[in-house]
Amino acid sequence: MALPNAHEALIYLMVVTSAADRDMTNVELARIGEVVRSWPVFMDFDEKRLIAVAQDCQETLHSDNGLDEILDTARRVIPERLHETAYAAAFEVASVDLEMRMEELRVLQLLRKHLSVDALTVAAIERATKARHRTLT
Repeated sequence: MALPNAHEALIYLMVVTSAADRDMTNVELARIGEVVRSWPVFMDFDEKRLIAVAQDCQETLHSDNGLDEILDTARRVIPERLHETAYAAAFEVASVDLEMRMEELRVLQLLRKHLSVDALTVAAIERATKARHRTLT
């Protein structure tokens, strides 16, 4: 695998989280696009490359030790100051359909470990994301 840059690694983590249950829903895919378009961390990323980056991620994921390779690479190429942002982006995708399966929870657990995101930060990110997705009905 050619080493992805930090933007690509962030996208890889969102794709891996979405694909964890082998069912990448349209809602999850739309949220990945929304995150890339609207979060400041992607300000200088060319949005037209999103599909190609997601396809590269899928290809890597299907290789031997693909998930471990993606997680190890993400830890190396995403600056430490953005590890919490990486977790927040992945959790955003996992929670958008209001249904989190065991496979997604496992990927998020691995991601927390690989990026060394502490428990209090994880709780804050998860609580804020869930609050943002609530509706009146």
